[in-house]
Amino acid sequence: MMEEQLIKVCRTAAAHKREGRPGADLAGINLEGPFLSYAKKGAQNGEWLHAPDVAMLRRLEEASEGLVKLVSVAPEEPGALDFIREVAEEVNVSVAHTTAGYDTAMAAFRAGAREVTHLFNAMPGFTHRAPGVVGAALDSPWSRVELISDGIHIHPSVVRATFKMFGPDRVVLISDTMRAAGMSDGEYDLGGQNVIVKGPLATLADGTIAGSVTDLMACMKTAVSFGIPLADAVRAAAVNPAKAIGIFDRVGSLEAGKRANVAVLGPDLELKAVFFHGKQVV
Repeated sequence: MMEEQLIKVCRTAAAHKREGRPGADLAGINLEGPFLSYAKKGAQNGEWLHAPDVAMLRRLEEASEGLVKLVSVAPEEPGALDFIREVAEEVNVSVAHTTAGYDTAMAAFRAGAREVTHLFNAMPGFTHRAPGVVGAALDSPWSRVELISDGIHIHPSVVRATFKMFGPDRVVLISDTMRAAGMSDGEYDLGGQNVIVKGPLATLADGTIAGSVTDLMACMKTAVSFGIPLADAVRAAAVNPAKAIGIFDRVGSLEAGKRANVAVLGPDLELKAVFFHGKQVV
């Protein structure tokens, strides 16, 4: 059932991309699951988790017509390190939803993982004797770390500390939004589970934070309000993610020859205009 649903999603995304429907460009697919730890599943549906499976990933890659750009994996799961070694040249592998300690996380980075999904969330903490995934990522300079700067998932002090530790070239701001983003308060579905949205907070019935309902622009602005320099926040929201999934040659910065997809902000970071493929749409 789980794989059938993922295949359907991948095929739908491929059809949307192929048919060139209006709206934002579909840059790729992020498979945040199912190769995760049950103990750190967060708002993931535990019944849909699966051991790391190269054949399954390749079936999803085929169904998506090459749109899978990022796949998350808990490196302590059986077969995970072999999985990372085999697929690291095909897709960006990200450490996620994991109980891994420092040594296991380091093994994952040495095997080919190059990213961490929503740093600090759904993983062991960073302490002086057990630095865990955070410490391993810091000691793996080729890796990037995702950060949910929505004012809910991460304390402002930790957002500032992350930029200081990793530097603005290694932080990837993400929204982690679910389907309720931009919608009114109410009840929504996430992976077969009921999610309650109240203001900026989305939770399962037991209170577990269920992703975000804040868009990436708002996360970038929130990072700035926490004291992150504007240039660093913009780099983390535009340049670094484009580099992470291998599309920086086409998007992510204002350079000749790239797609003219541009958001124009005023002095107070209010939206003034949006250009899409060179044409003003807002």
